Amino acid sequence: MSATAGPDDRAFGLRWLGHASALIVDRGTVILTDPVLTDRVAHLRRRTGPTPSGVHVRHPDAVLLSHLHADHTHLPSLRLLDPDVPIVAPWRAVDGLPALREFADRLLPLRPREQIAIGKITVRAVPARHDGRRWRRGPQLAPALGYVVEGDRRTYFAGDTDLYPDLADHVGPVDLALLPVGGWGPTLGKGHLDPPR
Repeated sequence: MSATAGPDDRAFGLRWLGHASALIVDRGTVILTDPVLTDRVAHLRRRTGPTPSGVHVRHPDAVLLSHLHADHTHLPSLRLLDPDVPIVAPWRAVDGLPALREFADRLLPLRPREQIAIGKITVRAVPARHDGRRWRRGPQLAPALGYVVEGDRRTYFAGDTDLYPDLADHVGPVDLALLPVGGWGPTLGKGHLDPPR
């Protein structure tokens, strides 16, 4: 999918933007996952090419936020988006990250197993096994989520998660799975997948 090409109602497309950021196009609906649209988040630097750009990067039909860590809910990147873009987020995300109040009129909070229609697709929240808090010692107020995007294809966006016994039952069969398979340090820690897992 080109950065400037318009979505086609008959086409499915995926464009990886780095880290957990991707554009999914299904049935002409454009979904942006965990946007990081800058060259850096704290000590993490972009190594996947230039900063993402293009009309669909800044003006998707909706954004999916998997959890509140700064490399997944990146406030400066959310501010770069069109101000009317809806943001699907974990239930109680504002409680876990009060700075999200600036986006409160656009937030669409979901609990695991809830779903919402966006354009011509459905987005269903699924549980993730990951510490989704913004700060390591803060209260656990908002769950980490994955999402299944259902249109002509079924795409699973995991955010960050580890394997857990009912994962396949929650997600169901998919055509494409966007899975986290690496980290930025020598060990990933709990709540992450690595290539062997």
